[in-house]
Amino acid sequence: MGTKFNMIGLSVEDLTTMVTFYREVLGVKIDWNGEGPYAEFKHEGIRFAMYERSKLHEQLGRKLTYPKGLNGSFELAINVGSKENVDAFFKNITSQGATKVYEPRDEPWKMRSAMIADPEGNLIEIASDFWD
Repeated sequence: MGTKFNMIGLSVEDLTTMVTFYREVLGVKIDWNGEGPYAEFKHEGIRFAMYERSKLHEQLGRKLTYPKGLNGSFELAINVGSKENVDAFFKNITSQGATKVYEPRDEPWKMRSAMIADPEGNLIEIASDFWD
């Protein structure tokens, strides 16, 4: 049997701020009572969760390091279907406070994309389907 990824987890500094952003700005559903250190979103496909960094240190018994500013070591991608949806989604989420990384553009690999960052600097690509 091959490797099958089951979950993407983000270690976050401020769980409340991050859950609020992903729920309110990106529209990812979650039933969360506001108590940490763990929150898992309702997502079709792969599981998506967040865990408080301070508690992760305790759980692992090790000191960890994290990137500062834009996190160029990690990216989430959201497919929004048509090319036109990229522009509309980008405009909507940036008007709600998402940090612009780059404006919508047509890529040479035949898709339209834009990029934002969440409140802790993780990159999120907004992408269309590929076209012929």
